[in-house]
Amino acid sequence: MTQRTQQTSWVVEARNLHKTFAWTPVLSDISFRIVSAEVVGIFGPNGAGKTTLLRLLAALLTPTSGRLTLFGSASSELAVRRKIGFLGHESYLYPDLTPEENLTFYGRAYQIPDLKGRIAQQLEYVGLQDWRTMPVRYFSRGMEQRLSLARALLHAPDLFLLDEPDTGLDPRAVSILHATLAEAKEQAKTVILTSHDFERTRELCTRALILHRGRIAWQSEATLPSPQEFVELYTACTR
Repeated sequence: MTQRTQQTSWVVEARNLHKTFAWTPVLSDISFRIVSAEVVGIFGPNGAGKTTLLRLLAALLTPTSGRLTLFGSASSELAVRRKIGFLGHESYLYPDLTPEENLTFYGRAYQIPDLKGRIAQQLEYVGLQDWRTMPVRYFSRGMEQRLSLARALLHAPDLFLLDEPDTGLDPRAVSILHATLAEAKEQAKTVILTSHDFERTRELCTRALILHRGRIAWQSEATLPSPQEFVELYTACTR
């Protein structure tokens, strides 16, 4: 295997990442690698640094120090960003625009072909086709999350990042989300998600890691532990 092949075989490669805000360390010495088609769950208590880490991977933040490459290239490169879909706590939607207008704005930025058809397909998928011309400001939290999911998937990303995606979703939206994750897994997409619920996400994950106080306290190898074993590991790592 050539050096170039070795460098580009990783979808995510993080080496000694540090992130500080106003001289306060949030992430320290974060190192891990993720290959194509992996579904990785990131677990940890509130304040562990999960959201900050995901925002680094989404190229919404830059590391204070360390090296982060995505698909073998710097995370800041435009071509790399086009491969990423991100679903976070914030919707990144314009409240005075309709779902069609929000997705059109987003889709044009990504130069998505057959954009009108793609938007109609995604709105139907998340069950919002009947609200396509209503301003987003009138949407419930769950409806906003469903539209955010449609936005994150609009350009068919190769790397899908989700920050506690079940938050604020109604049962139908949760069902749509989990069907989306199962489909991404079948299509050999790479998925990284944060969660507090190991038991619910375990069936989707191929690997898991635990963050505590801004550091990786544990990460799995080839197989995941059982739910009971994971609870014991999590308790030991986050004391």
